[in-house]
Amino acid sequence: MRQRVRLHLAVAAGGFRRYATYGTATAAGVFTNTAFGFILAYTFIALWDERPGLGGYDQAQALTFIWVSQSLLAAGALIGGGFQEEFQERVRTGDIAVDLYRPVDLQAWWLATDLGRAAFQLVARGVVPMAVGALAFRLALPADPVRWLLFLVAVVLALVVSFAVRYLLGLAAFWLMDGAGINMVATVVAIFFSGMLLPLTVFPGGFGEFVRLLPWAAMLQVPLDVLLGMGTGAGGALRALGFQAGWALVLLGLGRLIQSAATRKVVVQGG
Repeated sequence: MRQRVRLHLAVAAGGFRRYATYGTATAAGVFTNTAFGFILAYTFIALWDERPGLGGYDQAQALTFIWVSQSLLAAGALIGGGFQEEFQERVRTGDIAVDLYRPVDLQAWWLATDLGRAAFQLVARGVVPMAVGALAFRLALPADPVRWLLFLVAVVLALVVSFAVRYLLGLAAFWLMDGAGINMVATVVAIFFSGMLLPLTVFPGGFGEFVRLLPWAAMLQVPLDVLLGMGTGAGGALRALGFQAGWALVLLGLGRLIQSAATRKVVVQGG
């Protein structure tokens, strides 16, 4: 067990170091996230001037939502940049057989790799946009360290849910062979249903309640609500974390079932 933990930590560290080599791409990403943060921030200011309290947020909370979201986008790979494209390419070329021969679980290997990538993106592409936003606007960042701790747990769970969804996309390549189409659809869905464009609480009635029950809400909306204290104290935060953990378990379990079917498919095709 201890050796397995050390192995996965080494794999995660490898994922961190791998993305740390892309200095130019990282700098471009930081600039893009910061620029879009300003565009969305001024859009939200105009919208909240017309509709104060929209979605249950005041203007400072809405601006906080924007800047923290920009800090999390790359880590959560909500608009691409994750492992699934590489995974799908390995399936297409047959290199996935090498991964299956490793004496380690396929899903756990890629989870460790993706968490290493996400850790780098949180540091490299999250800190600067957040700092710029805090300097340029009045944000509603909490002073309570417990809420920051709960937010950190929510971010980790969000990354796991994001991985689990993208792992299913990767596994789809065993049957589709070309994942470009499904990746494009998945990106559009993530943009709309995660809260990236607008907080999901803005959507009215039954539709709003429905989208807040989907797994994409666990990737962005829920961590932001935990940070902003939108639940009813610690109890609300714990329910939010339970919601994320539930989706993580369901999606990881589904991934294992489909992985098992995909492995049998490889064995049959490979003789």
